[in-house]
This record gives sequence, structure tokens and C-alpha cells, in this order.
Amino acid sequence: MSPRTNDNAPETGHGDREQAAPGRPMLRTAETGPEKAVREAWERAFGAGGTDAPDGRADDPGPAPTPAADSARDGAPVTESAAPGAEEAARGAGTTEPTPEGQASADTRGGGQTAPSPPTDGPEGAGATEAEATEATEAQAAEAQAAAAAESSGPADERVAAVRRFSAAGRRWRGVQLVVCAASLAVALTAGAVVVGAVRDSGTTPVASTPGGVSPQLLAGGDLDSGIRALQAHLRAQPRDYGSWATLGLAYVEQARTKGDPSRYPQAQAALERSLRVRPGNDAALAGRAALAAARHDFTGALDYADQALKQNPYSERALCSRIDALVELGRYADASEAADLADSRHPGVPVFTRYAYVHELRGDVGTARRVLEQALATATSRGDIAYVATALGQLAWNQGQYKTALDSYARALAADDTYLPALEGRARAQAAQGNTADAVRGMEQVVERYPLPQPLVELGELYEARGTSGDLSKAHDQYALVDAWVSLARANGVNADLDTALAAADHGDRTAALKAARAEWARRHTVHTADALAWALHVNGRDREALPYARQATATGYRNAAFLYHRGMIEHATGDTDQARASLTAALKLNPGFSPLGAREARKALEAMR
Repeated sequence: MSPRTNDNAPETGHGDREQAAPGRPMLRTAETGPEKAVREAWERAFGAGGTDAPDGRADDPGPAPTPAADSARDGAPVTESAAPGAEEAARGAGTTEPTPEGQASADTRGGGQTAPSPPTDGPEGAGATEAEATEATEAQAAEAQAAAAAESSGPADERVAAVRRFSAAGRRWRGVQLVVCAASLAVALTAGAVVVGAVRDSGTTPVASTPGGVSPQLLAGGDLDSGIRALQAHLRAQPRDYGSWATLGLAYVEQARTKGDPSRYPQAQAALERSLRVRPGNDAALAGRAALAAARHDFTGALDYADQALKQNPYSERALCSRIDALVELGRYADASEAADLADSRHPGVPVFTRYAYVHELRGDVGTARRVLEQALATATSRGDIAYVATALGQLAWNQGQYKTALDSYARALAADDTYLPALEGRARAQAAQGNTADAVRGMEQVVERYPLPQPLVELGELYEARGTSGDLSKAHDQYALVDAWVSLARANGVNADLDTALAAADHGDRTAALKAARAEWARRHTVHTADALAWALHVNGRDREALPYARQATATGYRNAAFLYHRGMIEHATGDTDQARASLTAALKLNPGFSPLGAREARKALEAMR
């Protein structure tokens, strides 16, 4: 399914054009200095290696930390058969300790040129080589790290504590505190990672999305974590199994997406590179590189890797799906439609159906999108697929203001998997739209306490602001402050987070930084989401004449999005085009009257002022 990375960033907000009050927590675009500070804080927390995974070496397939909800349309699972060796590893090894095969450090530091060492019981039979000895030593070290990690406190308590620490820091937010918060978030996410159960998320989002997904053996029944442990055990014994390295890399990408932990991306990259060193040009690893590039919002790179994979295997489901995702996120919608047709002809199934539906939704063809998603749900068999597709149907219904239908779909998703975070988030959003603020706040707090990602953080902050009880404004500011910490952590791990920064900061932070981030994102890709983000960032900076063409471009494809219509209407109102503003704002509220607790309120105020 299409990654919908844009939906990680809030699409809604209010029209307040006043500058933030002194002392209010501000979102700031991380420049060279803060990025360096975050990296140094990360190193202090985890040791040398900067953005390497906390296990030590980036390509060590050891125990993985794990937070979520790029959006309900992010990174559909791919039901292609597991890469060579993966199915065998997944069967009967689920309880294996996550002690990785300790590969030579030179594989990571040698620029990808050093050939991987054979297993210690390799066919050469000439005794252990120096590289083999290194692997064995590092395997023992990794086992010790895994044991130490397993003794850490429970994941839920750690994540709740992290949110509380961030909330306290948000009230005294300064540059130095940002670094401490980013490191604290990283530590909290890692501390409970080894013992936490996998989120059974075969769908969005994200911040970060992963088109392509991993094999069903790792996703079905919520077995991602146990599948990773099985692959780690298998690769310890068979380090030259290029297929399992590729599958492990994809599994880390999926884990990063479903649990919102960008520290997995360097480890995913190293695992995929290891696969390509063992078997240059293998399509599974190339498709994995496409998924990883898309997760980091490098959609040009994702398209290139997908094309390379398809040259090797024209029927690779992962590569076919990643190609659709990349074209969508580059704004090449006609090409994406052709790619979806091609994928449907070569490898029909849930992952292709969901992407096909999103391409049609972007063109305003909601009927076809719904029909295709219903077909996908009818063919879904695994709990992960059912939860994912049902959530996508819920999101589609919510976008059209059909809250009861949306809640029914979310209920079906949660019946398949009661921990599926995109469904929990979507349910809270629909409850808020129906006026059930108490349940909405409780639900969104549940999401944020487990996985503090930009979109639910902003949504929870706006729910607090809209509720307006004692202390709610301070709580809201704490949530907005957390977004900046996540953005810094994401950037430290190679993720382009400009769209998240632009939309969150435009409404709740540094508006100059919002405009800078929006311009940077627009320079990379021209999509309806980036057009909307740039239009809104220009608007909050008082540059409405310049903003108007982008707002119109955001709504030009027929995509039915109330937030886009709201942004366009407020910009038209600011330029003095009262008739068009009234039409746009009325259309937004008619389409989805609860699209945002703050944005909907501002839209009604503006309409009242124009009477």
C-alpha cells in the first residue's frame, strides 16, 4: 500500500497568525549544531558508533529495539514468499535467543568492499581464520549485550517514563534540553525493546513508512519479533545466506516503522549491504534497499532500487509495490497509476490492492478505492493483513466524514489485533470527531505513551487544547515539544523529516523553520501533500499571495481532504477572495466536519466572520 508518509505530519491546524507567546515551546529545524549535539548524546547513551543500532555494530543482526503509526496507509505487508532460507529459519526457531551471528566489523567499516567471512564450520576445513575468530568473538559480545538488555525494565514502564520526562522537559525547553530529551527518548525506546511484543502492524504513519514490507512468515500473527530472533539465530550459523540477510534487513525496516524507532535503519542498511556483498545484485536485497530508502523519505533512491530489482526479477512483489510508492511520493501520479496496473497484472494480492486503492483515492475516485479495499479485506487471511486493510477502510471512511463506518472498520481491525496502533489512533480520531472527547483523549494517550511519534503527538496536543481544562494548554505544549525531539532523532538516523517539521511547526512552533522545511521538501518532490504544506507554511508567515497557487495545486487532483480545503479557504480569506474562501471552508466542513478539533473550530469562526 502506498506509504502515506505525508500523513505522519498533521494536515490540520488553526488559522491563528499571531506569533507564539514568549516562553512557549518552539519547534526548530535541526541545523548542523543540533544534529551534532544529538549525535553526541546518542553516543553517550549507547557508546561510540553514532547512529549505529544500540547493539553495537550497525550490521549486527542482534536484539532490536523497537515505536508507530506513520498513518494507516503506510508500508503494506508484502505476501511474497520469504527470501531463501527465511521460511526454514522462521519455522521452529521462534524461541531462539536473539543472539546474532557476530560478523566481522570490517564488513561495516570497509566501505562495502570486504568479502564476508564464511561460517566457522565452513567447507574449507582449514581451521578458523582471523575473520572467523573475529566473528566468534563478536557473537559472544552480542550475546552478552542481549542478556544485559533482557534484564532491563519492562517496555511499557520505560516508555511511560520517557513521555513524562519529555513532558517535564517541554516546560523548560531550550537547546540543551532538546539534546537530553532526544537521548532520553532513544534510551527509553531501547530499554524495553528486547522484551516487548511486536506490534502486529502490517500496515502505516508514519514518521516513517516502509513500502514493500517483509515476508508473511514474519508478519502473520504478529510474529515480527520472533521472526527476527529466528533469522538472527539462523544467520549466526549460516552467515552467507544472502536471502536471510535481505529478509532481516526488511524486518528491521518494518520494525522501525511499526515501532517508530529510526535507530533500526542503520542496522537494516548494513544487513541489506551484507546480502549484496554475499550475492551482488540479488533482487531481494535491492527491493529491501528500495523499502529502506522510502522509509527514510528518499523516494528518488527508492525508485532507482526498485527498478534495479525489477530488472533482476520482474515479478518481485516488494519491488513492484515499492515502485508504486516511490512514484506516488514523487508526485508522479499518472506513472503511479500505470505502475499499479502493472503490479496488479503481475502479482495481484493485498499489498498491490491497497496501493491500487490509494492511487485512485488521490484522484478523487473514492468509490473505486473503497471497492478495491473491500476486495483486499475479503482476501486477507492473516491477522496483520486484516488489521491493516480494515484500518485503511476506516481511514478512507473518516476522510469522508463517515465516522460510524470508520469506527466499525477500526473495530474489525482491533478484533484481529487489539494492539494495532494505527487502528487505535484512528478510533480516537473518529471518537473526537463525534464529540467523544474523553475516550478520544484516553485513546490517543495510550498511543503516545507507547510510541511518541509526530502525528499522534500533535493530535493529542490539539485534543488537549480543544478540551481546555486546567493544565491542558501546558500538556499540549509538552506534546508539541516532543515532535522536535523525534525529528532530531530521525535525522540522526538518516530520515528526511522536513514534511513532519513543516506541518507541525507551522501550527505549533517556529514558523520560519516551518517555511524553510516546506521549501526544502518541495524542492525534492511535488505532491499534493508537499504543496499543501508549503501553502500553509507561507500562509502562517503572512505570504498569502504566494501561498495561493500551492493551495490550489494541493486540491487539483480531486483528492478529497478536508484539511487541504480548510488551508485553501483560510488562504483565500486572507487574500480577500471571500466567495472562494466561503466555498472552500464550507466544502471542508461538509466533507469532514471533525477533520481537526482546532482547524474545524477556526473554519467555523472564519465562516461566521464572512456572513
